[in-house]
Amino acid sequence: MTTQYTITELAREFDVTPRAIRFYEDQGLLAPSREGAGGLKRVFSGRDRTRLKLTLRGKRLGFTLSEIRTLLDLYESPTDTLPQLQAFLDTVVHHREILERQRADLDATLEDLAQYESQARVLLDKSADGEREAAESAPRSARAKT
Repeated sequence: MTTQYTITELAREFDVTPRAIRFYEDQGLLAPSREGAGGLKRVFSGRDRTRLKLTLRGKRLGFTLSEIRTLLDLYESPTDTLPQLQAFLDTVVHHREILERQRADLDATLEDLAQYESQARVLLDKSADGEREAAESAPRSARAKT
C-alpha cells in the first residue's frame, strides 16, 4: 500500500502553512491526486512528500522555485545522473558566488558603520567635554561677579 498524506499532515511535519503547500502545487512542484466530492481533497504521495522536503531545502539554500523545479525534474528523469549532478553543481556554484558577493558587501557595510559609529562617539565625547567645561566655568564666573 502506498503511503498517503493530507495537506494538514505535511504542513505539520514540515512546519509550513497549507497555503504554502498549495502555492508549491500551483508552481508545479507538487502534484497531489484529488479525492472526495468534486475532487476538493488533496492526497499527497510519498513522491510529493519528498518533493516538498527537497523544495524546502532548496529554498533554505536560496534557490529560486524555477531552479528547484528544474532540479526536481532532472532528479526524476530516467536518464543518466551525470547531467543531473552537473545541473545541481552549476546551481550550487552560482548561489555560492552570489552569497560570497553579498558577504563582501555586508563586510564593507559593517566597516563603514563601525567608522561612522567611532566618529559619532568621538564627537559625542568632545561635545560632552565641552559641556562639562562650560558647566565648570559657569559657577566660577558667577562667583567672580558677586
